[in-house]
This record gives sequence, structure tokens and C-alpha cells, in this order.
Amino acid sequence: MLENKRDRKAWIYLAIPLTLLTIFTFYPLVKTILISLFSQYNATQDAFGNFLDFAAYGAIFNDPNFIGSIWNTMLIVFVSVPLSTIIALLIAVGLNSIKPLQKVFQTIFFLPYVTNALAIGMVFSVMFSHPLTDGIMAEGLINTIFDLSVDWVGVTAERTRWMFVVLFYTTWKGLPFKILVFIGGLQNISKQYYDAAKIDSTPKRRILRHITIPLLSPLISYILITSFIGAFKSYETVLSVVGGTGRLLDRNRWTAVAYVYDKIGLAGLDGNYVSYYSRGAAAAVMLFIIILIFTFINLRISKKRVHY
Repeated sequence: MLENKRDRKAWIYLAIPLTLLTIFTFYPLVKTILISLFSQYNATQDAFGNFLDFAAYGAIFNDPNFIGSIWNTMLIVFVSVPLSTIIALLIAVGLNSIKPLQKVFQTIFFLPYVTNALAIGMVFSVMFSHPLTDGIMAEGLINTIFDLSVDWVGVTAERTRWMFVVLFYTTWKGLPFKILVFIGGLQNISKQYYDAAKIDSTPKRRILRHITIPLLSPLISYILITSFIGAFKSYETVLSVVGGTGRLLDRNRWTAVAYVYDKIGLAGLDGNYVSYYSRGAAAAVMLFIIILIFTFINLRISKKRVHY
């Protein structure tokens, strides 16, 4: 009887979060998949139409804008995430070895995390601005410091330039949370490992490689998985840094999420009689599948590399 009462209480406690997950997560996910399979879905009438097919998936894979958005997303993911993780780890190790003003430095590094991403992105946009394309009266801070006259983020900016700014900003924005997590992990490592290394006169590089990183591997795995998921959903960072007039993105600067937002904002059918909304849903499902695949790969790798 006692166990049954405990089970009932547990289910009562779980009822609210399960209900919220069903309404705001599972139902939208299932409906998005259904919309992607009905190529003539009508968003205004919420009518699926009569054709259950994969025409929406065929449409997005034949769309160069979708392919380009996936490549942009992949570039952001596989450059910014590893780079920001490595830099954050090195900064955390450095901060952990500094005792005076350690809390002050931690606060300074954490400030960007609690600041609005769009606001900071717009600051980056102004820093890299160019008067000939952005309509301002003077060069941005970067061009002024290095005595350049380069369009980094404007309408005439080359792909390598605006992508460099996006990657720079995305990497920088990802540092604060990672630094905080790594510092917490470093402070929980027993000092006896480092004391033994000092007795053996072990170089700091070997201490980092053979003691610090293995003992932080569970946190590194967690950071990588969550960062990969977040980077695949990049949109506002790109929008705030390289967005054009009215903070709109050119098609060659779209990420996968930007492609989805564009298609679900359009009504009617395209030239192949496929609903734009269905195309947006198909793109969202494909992004979901890609995130699942890379999350699974990360989990498989972490089982072999992570030391608990």
C-alpha cells in the first residue's frame, strides 16, 4: 500500500511537466512532421490537403537556398563550438590558478552571458561597419584601428569576411557559460593529483593533458553536446551581426533556422504546387534529424572518451 501511494504521488508530481511537454513539445513535433508530409498544407485554414507525399522534402533538397543555409549552419557549428570550448577551457585553467581578484574576473567573463544577444550582435555590426555600404558617416572601430576600408558585414561583403565576423561573435558569445562550468569542475578536482604531479616535476602541458582534461571529460562532453545543439539552431546571432536593412538576412546568409522562418512566413503554393509552409516544416524536420544524428555521435564518442 505504501509503495502504491508513493507511486501515485510521483505520477501527480509528474503530471504537470508531462502535460506541458505534451502541449508545447510533443504535439508541435508530431504536427510539424505531418505538415511536412502533406505537401499542400493550408496554414490559414489548418487544412492538410489530400496529398500525403514527400514532395516538400524534394522541394527543399532541390532548393539551393536550403543547401546553402545548411552549409552556413555547419560552418558555424564545426568552427565556433570546438574553438570556443578550447578557449574557454584554457581561460578557466588560467582563472583557476589566479587567486587575487578571481571572483572579479569570473564576473567580467560572465557578463556577456546575461546580456541580450541581439544587442551585443548589433554592437559587433557597428564595430565592423563600413560607411560606403552601411550609410554611416565614419568607418567602424575595426577599420579605424587597423587603418582599413573593408566592408565586413554590409551588402557588398564577401562571404569569407561576413562569416569571419559571425564566427568571431559566435565563439566569443559562447565563452562565458563554458568558462563558468569549467571553473566549477576545476574547483572540484582533488588537489592530490596536482600535488603528486608537482612532486614528479611534471610540466604544466602534461598536467593539462593527462590530469585536467581527463578529469573534466564529463563536463567537456556535456558542453560539446549542448553547444552543438545550440549552434545548429543559430539565427539571432547571424541576424544581429550581418542582417541588412530592417535586420533582414540576405538569402546567401541564411542559416537552417532562417530558412524555416522565411518559408512559414509565406502563404500559398510554389511553382511545383508545394505549400511554402510544408517546405518550412520539412526543413525543420531535417534540422531535427541532423541534430539527432550529431547528438547520437557525440554520445557514442563520449562513452569511449569520457572518464567518470
